[in-house]
Amino acid sequence: MTPRHIRLVLFGSLAAALLVVSLQNGFSNAWLSQYTYALAPAASVMQPITPAPNTAKPPVVQQPDAAMPPKPQPLSKRVVEYHINVSLREDGQHLDGTQNVSWTNPGKKPVSELYFHLYPNAFQSQKTTFMTESHGMLRTDKATSNSTSHMQLLTLQTLEGESLLPRLQYTQPDDGNESDMTLARLQLPEPVAPGKSITLRMSFEVKLPEVFARMGYSGNFIMAGQWFPKIAVYETAGTRGRTSEGWNVHQYHGNSEFYSDFGIYSVRIQVPEAYTVAATGFQTKPIAEKDGTKVFQFYAEDVHDFAWAASPDFVFAETAYSDKGIPGVRIKLYLDPMHVELKDRYMHAAKSALANYAKWYGSYPYNTLSVVVPPKGAGGAGGMEYPTLVTAFAAETDNPGFELERTVVHEIGHQFWYGMVASNEFEEAWLDEGFTSYAEDKVMEAAYGIQPNLRLEASYMTDPAPLKQPSWAFHDSMQYAENVYMRAKLVLVDIENKVGEKLMNRIMRTYFQKYKFKHPSTSDFQRVVEQVTKANWTDYFNQYVYSNQMADFSVDAIDAKKVDKDGETYFESHILIKKNGGTTGPIPILFQFADGTTKTKVWAGDESHIQYTEVTASPLEWVSVDPDHTNVLDNKLINNYMLAELPNDTRTRWNLGVSNIIQGFLGALGW
Repeated sequence: MTPRHIRLVLFGSLAAALLVVSLQNGFSNAWLSQYTYALAPAASVMQPITPAPNTAKPPVVQQPDAAMPPKPQPLSKRVVEYHINVSLREDGQHLDGTQNVSWTNPGKKPVSELYFHLYPNAFQSQKTTFMTESHGMLRTDKATSNSTSHMQLLTLQTLEGESLLPRLQYTQPDDGNESDMTLARLQLPEPVAPGKSITLRMSFEVKLPEVFARMGYSGNFIMAGQWFPKIAVYETAGTRGRTSEGWNVHQYHGNSEFYSDFGIYSVRIQVPEAYTVAATGFQTKPIAEKDGTKVFQFYAEDVHDFAWAASPDFVFAETAYSDKGIPGVRIKLYLDPMHVELKDRYMHAAKSALANYAKWYGSYPYNTLSVVVPPKGAGGAGGMEYPTLVTAFAAETDNPGFELERTVVHEIGHQFWYGMVASNEFEEAWLDEGFTSYAEDKVMEAAYGIQPNLRLEASYMTDPAPLKQPSWAFHDSMQYAENVYMRAKLVLVDIENKVGEKLMNRIMRTYFQKYKFKHPSTSDFQRVVEQVTKANWTDYFNQYVYSNQMADFSVDAIDAKKVDKDGETYFESHILIKKNGGTTGPIPILFQFADGTTKTKVWAGDESHIQYTEVTASPLEWVSVDPDHTNVLDNKLINNYMLAELPNDTRTRWNLGVSNIIQGFLGALGW
């Protein structure tokens, strides 16, 4: 065959082999959710899941959580307080709301303006920043012709009745897109003094989209996420490294999630009488029925968001759960009928997640945790986190694999890193998504014996980027997901490999305990790492967090020949090892000889390359860099190994050719 035919056959064989491996390891659905990196376990670990016995009963009538009084001591600064009344119209596509919102100036200077996030306006037209950047897609979720929405502010008044609507202006600080109305600036009649508060009365209408990008309707299912006018975060000096206080404001972008201040929410939700409602916080009053509607009253404190879901089809189940760090939580399941028989699996996953996270990081301080299972076709609402409420994958099949458990475990992990630590997901998404992905793997191993395939995951790192950057600075959703979920997790695993599991546990727990309810930054985490380890990590963070380095080491060339020495025949081999990325500590190098003997050398890896010369009685067979794959940040394992018996030019072409083919194939396949 001609060289061209050989290349075609080789590429086809590699493509087929990689596709088989990909499918076997669950990579066909690896990015089904941008919110959980759902690797299937290895075949030796994966066991068939027997559905739980059908223990479903008729839907339980939700009762008020009367035994759950507000906590006497605030856990957060409680900068905001919302009192909201919202009604779902009969058409199931519109919300009518009123709210009294109070904001307390946490700074040391008078504040003369407020900023409101109006997130539903992200889907107002194809010209908004979100739709322009996302091209109408999030994960595998696509906007339909009905996935349009808006939020209209009908009234905005002071308590004295003065209308402030004429003072409201839409603003686009990130891109100047005048078609984007997801952020509004309100000039106040008079400044709010430090420590003082202002209360505003508002009424608004929301047109929900057909479910897309975390919110909307699907049939008679409703997911109300980011559904009310929300005040932005006013950061005080010292918060996240700020030298002066001020507003942290951004539009709603295709990749970004959210950032809000802690406070109190009291929310009254009115829905048609057939509906059941799941919501942030706990229920404070019996369900009231009047004129064909139901009214639910919920309350939550020390949270920074409020979400709710509603459906007439929910099958409700509830259990009380206590453990170390969990003084008493009511776990509430709102199951789609297709997953009624899987109730025990959902409950076990929720308990496993809460128990391990509380043991490792700190107490779960809330009295409730709700898990919502969206119906088939509502995947856009699945795999998302809100304070005390998470959504699982939609019930697309009645026999899901471990992605059921993994998604629940992941989203409950967000209760800690997103919910309590509350990083700025606009600007430092890795502090939430990467930390949650790292913790998720720990729970899946502890509770289900499933270990992550880090080697395979690293190979998917085809487009590394700095972790600390605004979410919209990543050039597309795939690069965003690849880095803030997977690469960020690998960085944390690499830190653990360097310091040991015990010290890493101290790092994570110290970081959580020190910064819960405080909105920390990347530099705050680095400071904790340095304090716990008593070492300087500046170079490491500069390479792998603030820059886009991976730790790729390769066997670049082997020159082997026979030599005569004192009348004896020996074999002299020159081996060139190269560093193609960042420095990540000592790198073991294994030499295998024809007589079965081996030799291991350890290279500090500080220089760009190193050359070894071996003169031995037995010829060198092959060389392997990092044979046990301890370097989790090496994303090009194909160049870690080289045979020695081939002529040098052939061997080099083989090495580079295979590397380029597989990298190109992975690029086309994964991104």
